[in-house]
Amino acid sequence: MATNIHATLGHVTRNRRGQVIGQRAGGFRGCCVWLTGLSGAGKTTLSFALEDYLVGRGVPAYTLDGDNIRTGLNKNLGFTPEDREENIRRISEVAKLFADGGIVAITSFISPFARDRQQARVLHESASLSFFELFVDSPIEVCEQRDVKGLYRKARAGIIKGFTGIDSVYEKPDHPDLVLKSSEWTVSECVEKVVSLLVKQGILSVAMCINIMELFVPGDRVEAMKAEAEDLPKLNITLVDCQWVQVLSEGWATPLTGFMRESEYLQCLHFGCLLDEGVVNLTVPIVLPVSSEDKERLEHAMAFTLVYEGKNVAILRHPEFHAHRKEERVSHVWGTSNPRHPHIKMVLESGDWLVGGAIDVPERIRWNDGLDEFRKTPAELQEEFRRRGSEAVFAFQLRNPIHNGHALLMQDTRDTLLKRGYKEPLLLLHPLGGWTKDDDVPLSVRIEQHKAVLREGVLDEAHTVLAIFPSPMLYAGPTEVQWHCRTRMVAGAQFYIVGRDPAGMPHPDTKKDLYDPTHGKKVLQMAPGLTKLEIVPFREAAYNKKLGRMDYYRSQHHDEFDFISGTRMRHLARTGQTPPDGFMAPSAWKVLADYYRSIQHS
Repeated sequence: MATNIHATLGHVTRNRRGQVIGQRAGGFRGCCVWLTGLSGAGKTTLSFALEDYLVGRGVPAYTLDGDNIRTGLNKNLGFTPEDREENIRRISEVAKLFADGGIVAITSFISPFARDRQQARVLHESASLSFFELFVDSPIEVCEQRDVKGLYRKARAGIIKGFTGIDSVYEKPDHPDLVLKSSEWTVSECVEKVVSLLVKQGILSVAMCINIMELFVPGDRVEAMKAEAEDLPKLNITLVDCQWVQVLSEGWATPLTGFMRESEYLQCLHFGCLLDEGVVNLTVPIVLPVSSEDKERLEHAMAFTLVYEGKNVAILRHPEFHAHRKEERVSHVWGTSNPRHPHIKMVLESGDWLVGGAIDVPERIRWNDGLDEFRKTPAELQEEFRRRGSEAVFAFQLRNPIHNGHALLMQDTRDTLLKRGYKEPLLLLHPLGGWTKDDDVPLSVRIEQHKAVLREGVLDEAHTVLAIFPSPMLYAGPTEVQWHCRTRMVAGAQFYIVGRDPAGMPHPDTKKDLYDPTHGKKVLQMAPGLTKLEIVPFREAAYNKKLGRMDYYRSQHHDEFDFISGTRMRHLARTGQTPPDGFMAPSAWKVLADYYRSIQHS
């Protein structure tokens, strides 16, 4: 043993270190989650699933797995009692260093001896670090059935000596912090129980661990809330405001509990994230503008009712008013303050104050336009994906009609996921259904066009969920595409297809692209807080005149391709012409052509 050793403390506090890795002051989360159990109990599977869950929510976590550690740091150790003790001693020290660095260290080791596990606990707790012993409890019979490595079979045959559970003892924990019945519960259920423990112990916040935070009041409170809403002061809101109420109430903006208060607004505006509960990507301000007159009338109210077209849609509680610095807002979100940009124009014409506060919503917002059946909440979509048995959902956001180039990318994405071993990859075809600018194709026409594409089999209807995303459109390019991407993550998608110039539009004056068409894709691949989603880059497609169909563009064969722009497509439709065969499903084109001819006549 070394002598004349003196430990030296550094100058960096845990809270400072936590801030560097994305945790705010007072939010240090470093700890050790120690999974113990027999070989084959499911420790490795659970540890990696927990790691994925935490990292996906902005919590730094790292799994130290028994087999992995023995290929490196502990490759000189065998399985004698002495080597096993040293194996656990070393990993305890490593886990302590990770935890001290603000990381949730997840260890996955059989660690059969109670004495060794207790020493690991003492090591952490003596350093004021939380330690949680989790017993992954699975009967040895089940572990042997799972025996993918064939270890139990070899141990029973005497090929492996000293195998835990066969000819070497496993000492079950007497008082573990949590028992995980891995043979009875799903991996997700086990992870949820671990997360609940970490919340209870103050490592994680409640808001970080809620997949979807709906803002509807419980059923038994609806009538009481409606009566309360009648008696409260009223605030009339706009169409776009009401669409934001729908977005908030259905949980698309989780963990927001209502319209942004000033601190949330500033985090969104200047950092593109909410930082109070880890790193939550949220680049679009969800705010409620009010006039000076309404501010004076309501600023002393504890609550007031939000009214759209004479209907009470929500109660906003404990309001907080702050100045609506419009030029600052639009410059941050859009990168321009040009008043001819359609959404910027709305912002500049809105109230001089913003009011934030939690909202209670009595019931789902319905538009009664024949399309409500497609307006599925994130919870409903997740349930639909589970019902269909899909483990890979890829989302495609759109506000335009689908041509066969779009379909080509969606088909190829599904084929790629199948080749990667995913079962039942499912397409979430998710057109935006909120406010759009006047020259965009209306939602009702787009839905009919999408249905025609599905009926003709251009997209596989059996592996597609067509639903409407209720958000209004901002036309804010790379800033907005992060919002579009994150909301699909909330809905349960694991893959997101990003196209050319997503959420972009022509500059109001020059008519050139307002944003670099490639920046949306690049930004998504760098954006914080979107780690649970894999970005599928859009490959540019054009009409291949030689093949007579849509094909991926290749610059070396430029002359073989015809780029049919939106302007040209609208001209063809209005003049009764048809695009070349293979550009769009014929019945889908008819829907579009009928619409353009109707507005031309009107």
